[in-house]
Amino acid sequence: MFDQREKIALFVDGANLYATSRSLGFDIDYKKMLKYFQKQAYLLRAYYYTALIEDQEYSSIRPLIDWLDYNGYKVVTKPTKEFTDSSGRRKVKGNMDIELAVDALELVPTVDHFILFSGDGDFRSLVEALQRKGRKVSVISTVSTQPPMIADDLRRQADHFIDLVSLRKDIGRDPIERNERPAILSPQVDDDDDDFEDDDY
Repeated sequence: MFDQREKIALFVDGANLYATSRSLGFDIDYKKMLKYFQKQAYLLRAYYYTALIEDQEYSSIRPLIDWLDYNGYKVVTKPTKEFTDSSGRRKVKGNMDIELAVDALELVPTVDHFILFSGDGDFRSLVEALQRKGRKVSVISTVSTQPPMIADDLRRQADHFIDLVSLRKDIGRDPIERNERPAILSPQVDDDDDDFEDDDY
C-alpha cells in the first residue's frame, strides 16, 4: 500500500477523526501518528482541519491546536457560524471541506499519495479528482461501528481503505498514559450537516 519512494501528505478532518476514534474507544496520539507515517514513506505535509468558536474565552480544542501547530502539523482553522434551528436550538456550524479540498488539489504536483482521515461522503469528488491527476488516495475511517463511520461511496472511490481500528496500536494513545493526563479533545461534529451542539463545549 505504501512505497518508501512516495511523497505522502496527511489530511485530517479533525472533528470527523475525533468522532471516529471516540466511537472505537481510543484517543489519537498525534506524535505517534506522525512517526508511523514517516516510517511508511516520505511524509511531506500533515494538515489538521477544524473550526473554532472565536468568542469563547476557552475552547476544549485549543490545547490540541496549539500542540499540533508546534509539532509538525499545519493547522487550518476558521471561525464557526452560529444559527438557530427550526426548533429554536442554538447550533454552531463549521465545515472545513472546501479548505481541505483546495489544499489537496494545490499539492498535486508534489504529492504522490494522499491520506485522508475522514469518512465524509462529500470527499468522494475530491478523491476522484486527485485520482484523475494520477495520484493515489487512501482513506482512513471505520466500518467497525454500527453504523459504519465512512460513507460507502467514499470507501469505494478510494484506492485503499484503512480501518482506523487496525491502526490503534500504531497511533492510539496508551491507555495508561490516557489515565495519567487529561485527554485533549476536539469537538464532535454531526457528519450529516457539520453542526456542533452546545453540549460539545
